Amino acid sequence: QQMSAVQLIALASTVSLLAGWRLYLVTFVVGLGMKLGWLALPAQLHGLDVLASNWIIGIAAVGAVAEFFADKISWVDSVWDTVHTIVRPIGGALLSMAIIDGNSAAWQVGSLLLGGSAALLAHAGKAGTRSLINVSPEPFSNVAVSTGEDVTTIGLLALAMSHPIASTAIALVLVTLSLWLIVAARRAVRGLLGRSHRKADDTETI
Repeated sequence: QQMSAVQLIALASTVSLLAGWRLYLVTFVVGLGMKLGWLALPAQLHGLDVLASNWIIGIAAVGAVAEFFADKISWVDSVWDTVHTIVRPIGGALLSMAIIDGNSAAWQVGSLLLGGSAALLAHAGKAGTRSLINVSPEPFSNVAVSTGEDVTTIGLLALAMSHPIASTAIALVLVTLSLWLIVAARRAVRGLLGRSHRKADDTETI
């Protein structure tokens, strides 16, 4: 059964959002699944055939392994996220274009903007949340959050192939939650710093 236009857009949105977290893992899983026939992708997704290339799968595999370990080390993760501020949105945009595969220029531009924006949103949520966690001196929280992102990415990617609208809704909730946590945490930090400054001023006055 072929996907409707709404389902294709939902699938493109989910894949793009996940690319903002794990670009190489998403590219590797989709490409390998297509090559080995694990994924029952609809006929409209012929634009993704390039992902089944041995070269693309190999590069994505190396990138996924590198990201897996880089993401578990606090300072390396921060540098990695900074470097991929541009890479992930571009990757998400290209994945979105490949999935929607519009026949008109309007659809192509729309899918490019959709994918890039979704990947950038997810990347901002990930990088911002992790930057707060990475300041912790103990490594366990960073490893736990990173592993959770790995599992979530694979789970939502699998769900996107069969229920793209549901997977998009879940992904959007998670991204929105991460962005809210960033804002809440920064407000809390500013509040603590403000109280510290006031106490210091009171001490100097006395």
